[in-house]
Amino acid sequence: MSRAVVLLHRIAHALHGWGVPVLPLVVALVNRLVFGCWIGPGARLGARVSLGYGGLGVVVHGRAVVGDDVRVGPGVVIGGRSKEWGVPVIGDRCVISTGAKVLGKVTLGDEVVVGANAVVIADVDARCVVAGVPARVVRREIEIGKYHDGVEAA
Repeated sequence: MSRAVVLLHRIAHALHGWGVPVLPLVVALVNRLVFGCWIGPGARLGARVSLGYGGLGVVVHGRAVVGDDVRVGPGVVIGGRSKEWGVPVIGDRCVISTGAKVLGKVTLGDEVVVGANAVVIADVDARCVVAGVPARVVRREIEIGKYHDGVEAA
């Protein structure tokens, strides 16, 4: 199911990149109606991005950037903040757990783990675990293989 969501987004993103009017939005709306998630047509998703439970409740801002091998849980928001132009940039091999929010012009380094229901509003260094509201670093220099199945540390 997650593959279908990402495939539809990739179609919408390609159409958006080619400057096709309206059709990218229609494809994104199909994603929303059928799978219950919103990924803006301009959002850039890296290779092997996985959305838990078929992307149920996931919202990704239309200008957000998500790296390769990122796992996104259900109910996650990767979006902007009012009165700020910037949007999140997610590094490679990250895990964003269920219900987490990554908001505003923040950068998550490679191999970051965001705990369930955390609210990230500041940059996070690579190889850290963050949790809480607002999110704080609770562990540094982690081995991502313990948190992200199927991916070895780079």
